[in-house]
Parts: sequence; structure tokens; C-alpha cells
Amino acid sequence: MDDKEHQKMKVCDFEELKGPKSKEELEEMKAPFEEYCKKVFDVGNEFVKPDALKGVRWMSTTMYIFTPHSVCNLAELGAEVVKVEMPRMGDPMRHTSPFNEAYLYPLHDTRPMTGTGLGFTNANSNEYYITLDYHVPESKRIYYDLVKMSDGLTECYRHGTFDRWKQGYRHLMEINPRFIYVWGGGFGYGPKIFGGSYDILGQAHAGLASVTGAHEDFGGHATKASNWCIDWYSGSQITTAILAAMYWRHKTGLGTMIEFSQVQAATRCLGYAAPLYGRFGIVRQRWGNWDTQLCVHGIIMAGKTDYPDDINPQMKYETRYVMLSAFADKDFKDLCDIIKKPDLYSSYKSHKERVGAPAQIAIYKAIEDWAADKSRAEVVRIFKEAGLLAAPVMNDREVYESDHYRQRGTVRWNDDPLFGDVLIQSAYSAGLMSKTPRRHKWLWRPVGADNVKIYHEWLGYPMSKIEEMYNKNII
Repeated sequence: MDDKEHQKMKVCDFEELKGPKSKEELEEMKAPFEEYCKKVFDVGNEFVKPDALKGVRWMSTTMYIFTPHSVCNLAELGAEVVKVEMPRMGDPMRHTSPFNEAYLYPLHDTRPMTGTGLGFTNANSNEYYITLDYHVPESKRIYYDLVKMSDGLTECYRHGTFDRWKQGYRHLMEINPRFIYVWGGGFGYGPKIFGGSYDILGQAHAGLASVTGAHEDFGGHATKASNWCIDWYSGSQITTAILAAMYWRHKTGLGTMIEFSQVQAATRCLGYAAPLYGRFGIVRQRWGNWDTQLCVHGIIMAGKTDYPDDINPQMKYETRYVMLSAFADKDFKDLCDIIKKPDLYSSYKSHKERVGAPAQIAIYKAIEDWAADKSRAEVVRIFKEAGLLAAPVMNDREVYESDHYRQRGTVRWNDDPLFGDVLIQSAYSAGLMSKTPRRHKWLWRPVGADNVKIYHEWLGYPMSKIEEMYNKNII
């Protein structure tokens, strides 16, 4: 932006600040901000507003979670995404589910007794599903035809595989110079170029697992986050890169290649860990539920559960944890008064005194001793009534029942075309947008469900050719 454009923008901004231009705008400005937000985001009516990425068409030759999630974000923002799977089998993630249960909808017309597992949920929403076997020569022309009609592709095969098959960036840029090509995988080019990856490897190799969990002095050990957090995190980072590449193409007319290492991405979660070692030679340690930079600022365990009579063991035994923050000197004094430990405040009046390891051990033990005869709800109530920041550590059921999440639409029931009512949080947990909101249309479809739509309606292949490709197991 040059100086003239900047001056023009400042003038426009000033004009807009002169006041409401109509009676409706005046009433809107008078409304409390809470009411304004409810009106402008209009939760539940996302489909009456335009799609942010309408007109964008994307190919997804991805598997498992982190690369599919990167493309699913585009689909939830309005792009037409075509997921390409292997014939009959589909994405391997379809065959996963908690404890091998909850297989939903027939996987494919040739396998009516096999369904897709819940592990496939949320990483492939709103997409069209086609099949194509890259290994046969006849598929090459089909693949190129898909590229010609698309804006970009995300793939997760071993590094260089698509290039060897003449369907990587170096070949596709000749077919479509505006094409945006994304590779997402384990390590990327370098000494470990052929190393594959899963979320747990990303957590381990990036050093994240080494700082997750309690210290050995407290019976802890390096810990893997139970959810695939690096998969979801990496997918969101790829989406950001894709949006930047789209902006670059809008300015230059040219596509680009994005190469994304899942293991490398996880290092960003480490915060100050690498600089700490680089500057002082200190290896960051695990510290469990306490914070090494703030005290009090952590999670404590109350002595009693909020649901002692519940038949669900996760409700009966696990609802005892409280997040508590009282690191300012005044707040810490109030906390010591509540737990009737004035000597604790006398010993650690300043934050510098409190944040040391010996001090934290003494402080958190005193808090948990005080909470030993109280439930989680009691602890939260007492601290909040005193003006301190406290909240329960909630589980899935409590998130599901949360009025806050329901009012914001974060967790909601969706009328899925295949499954009917489905509870989802995917699209709507990623931030609210007033003009072009994300939206959820469907969870997934069977393998190859949209072969006719894409190959016949979009590419114009005659039905006889589609049937021939199907019989040859090409699609």
C-alpha cells in the first residue's frame, strides 16, 4: 500500500466514524455489545450467508488426519473439495474407531457389511468422494484432467512419490501454472527424508512429549497427548499456508509449492524450550500441572467428585480437577486467607519467591490439603466468590451439556444427509465469522459416492467409460 492509498483509507475510516447513517444503525449502536454479537453472528443461520471460498476447487489425495484436516478447513469455508481415495478400500482412517466399534454406513457397494469408523469423523467434512488408482497407466490422463479443473492439491504420500509418478508439482505446473501444490508428511527433505510419521512420532521427535507430563520426582514420565493434537494443529497450519498461497496467486497469477513437515511443525508448540537451551544450556523439564513461570497458575485435585453416584466411571471418579490462577501478589494473599495459611503468604510474598520449585511444591500441597474434603464444584465456587480465576476441568459430557458452547453453536446437532442427526463441533469450533461463516454440510460419504458427479457431470466422461473404469478397478 502506497502513501496515497493509506491517506485515502484514513479519510474513509474517519468518514465512517462520524456516526450512524440510519435509524436502524442508531438502534444497533445502542444495543449492548453482547446483543450485537448475537445478532451479527446469527448462530444457526450460517447457510443464508455467502461462502468465503466459493469458486475454489481443491483436490485431496490425503489419508489419516493432518493433511485431510487441512483440506477440510477449505471445504468448511465453501470450497469444492474432491477427496480421491483408493478404490474399494478408501482412506485407511475409515477403518479406525474407538475400541473397533461404531462402524457407520456401508463403506462401499462391494462391501455392504463393512462401515466407516468414528475415527474418520471431522477431518473430511463437506467433501465429494471419488476413487482413482494411481498405479495403473490409464489413471494418468484422468488425474491430469482433475488437475486442469482444480486450483490446488494436497497430498501426503512419501516424499517424492508423486514426482516419481509424474504427478508432482514440477509436472503439474506445466499443465496448470496457477496450481497450488501441497505436500504434507513426516520429515520433509533432509537427512530423514524417507521417514514416515504419525501424530505420536511428531510429539516425540519434536520434543513435545519430553515436556508433557509430571516430573519424575512426582512419579511422572514423558506423556503423549491422548488426542491427535499435532495432526489437528499441523492441518490448521497447512490451511494458513494455502490461504497465503491463494493471496499470492491473486497478486501474481502464479501457483506455488508448499512442503510441510509434521515433525517440524510440532516444534512451534515448544515455546521457549529451544531458545532456553541455546542461550543457557538448560534442557526444559516436565512440570506437570504447574506452571514454571507463574505461581499459583495450575491444576489442583479436589478430594471429592462432583458426581459421586454416577454409574459412568469418568464422571464418578475423574471430575475432581480444578484450574486455578492467583499469581498476582494480592490474589495470592486472598488465596492464603481462604485456605487459612497466612504463614504461606509470609514465606512467599513476592512472585519471584513463589515461582521457584521448592516454593511451588509447598504451595500446591497446601492447596490440595485444604481441598481434600471438598468437591470440585465447592472449590471453584469458593475461589470465584473471592474474585479469583477458577474453573472445573471439564470432560466430554460436560462440554456437550455446556450452555455456553450451545449458545455459541460450538457444539450442535446437524441434520446429516446420510446419518440424520449427528452431533458435531468441527466447523463451528474454529471461530465465528459474521459475513462469511464456516458451515458443516455432511460428515462423509461412502467410498466413490461421487464418482458419477465428478467424472460424468464435471469432467464430461460418458457413463460407459465410467462403468468400464469401475469394472477394471481403476475407480
